[in-house]
Amino acid sequence: MTAKVYLKKNREASILRFHPWVFSGAVANVTGSPAEGDIVGVFSSEGEFLASGHWQIGSISVRILSFAGDPEAPDFWKNALGAALQARIAAGLAQGGVAALCAGDSPATRGRATTCYRLVHGEGDGLPGLIIDWYDGVAVMQAHSAGMFRAKHQICEALKAVYGGSLQAVYDKSSGTAPFKAGLDLVDGYLYKAEGFVEGPRTVLENGHKFLVDWTEGQKTGFFLDQRENRALVEKYSRGRRVLNLFCYTGGFSVYALGGGAVRVDSVDSSAKAIALAGKNLELGGFAPDRHSEICADVKDYLGTMVPDAYDLIIVDPPAFAKHRGALDRALRAYQRLNAAAISAVAPGGFVFTFSCSQVVDRQTFLETIFSAAAQTGRRVRILDRLNQPADHAVSIYHPEGEYLKGLLLYVE
Repeated sequence: MTAKVYLKKNREASILRFHPWVFSGAVANVTGSPAEGDIVGVFSSEGEFLASGHWQIGSISVRILSFAGDPEAPDFWKNALGAALQARIAAGLAQGGVAALCAGDSPATRGRATTCYRLVHGEGDGLPGLIIDWYDGVAVMQAHSAGMFRAKHQICEALKAVYGGSLQAVYDKSSGTAPFKAGLDLVDGYLYKAEGFVEGPRTVLENGHKFLVDWTEGQKTGFFLDQRENRALVEKYSRGRRVLNLFCYTGGFSVYALGGGAVRVDSVDSSAKAIALAGKNLELGGFAPDRHSEICADVKDYLGTMVPDAYDLIIVDPPAFAKHRGALDRALRAYQRLNAAAISAVAPGGFVFTFSCSQVVDRQTFLETIFSAAAQTGRRVRILDRLNQPADHAVSIYHPEGEYLKGLLLYVE
């Protein structure tokens, strides 16, 4: 660590409160000419050491890795990943990398095996810019910063040390997340494969349900692990109901709904690849073909052709409509239109599970948007539950910006 970042006077308060970002506007000067991704030290205007982390070009100048230790120490990555795994073990999601036997928050799912979870959730685990998901022996990583991408081989070695023989492969899928302007060789591929490892999609368990995960071709790391507890809640409410799963992706909510005793489930997504994988997941569950259908269509178009009262439970789980603040107003209008259509369409006495994964849409704004959608329909609507991201997508108390998934369970008369 040769480069040093000095802050402007009286701009160290957020770091003293352990916030993991140093914004460019707080930087007075930099010595040492760091390249993007280098480890730099952060100092107050009077030269007091405050933290160390990855240097980057942009509105965030430093993503902090440590407020005391040395990120370049030989055991840094092993200790950091080991701490992340211990948190998942404490949450009942992992047993040293072996299938957890208690996941989900409902009596129906307790004691049913789960072999997939998020190991590292960026700032929530003190590792800004890094995501690692665990799929029954395969660790899939995504670097969202140049520093994390440059450290990928060290991270791979640390994963081997932490998991031992439980680790079968490490796959880097950072081509769509790491900054392409940083001169990085952004090519996805395996960083490690144990002897005998067979490439290709793999079947994992979540609360006893089987899912086929394709990390090479699927979105994100291959599966949306952040909806695990909300899927379990859908299972609880699905018995005897006709269910519509909008933006179904690979059919996670659909599998749980049928597992919970839904009479029928229709899954809608505009991606043909996602729909095909959803069909495979429903086949893995052993559900009778006449109880489900997969529909490749634009959700807006499908809602426009729906028969009134055709569904007793509707799931609205769209992709992030707003990835930056400039898109916020348009995103809120889209959320309102979509939810007004769902609330209008659900049968009397039905449920609507609605979500937003847009980080720039805070919880209160989302609530107000759904309120507007409900008021537009004129129907009587109750909030039965407020939904969140699960324990393995933890939010650092010093970094509230890490909360991104929010949802509501609505009862519609």
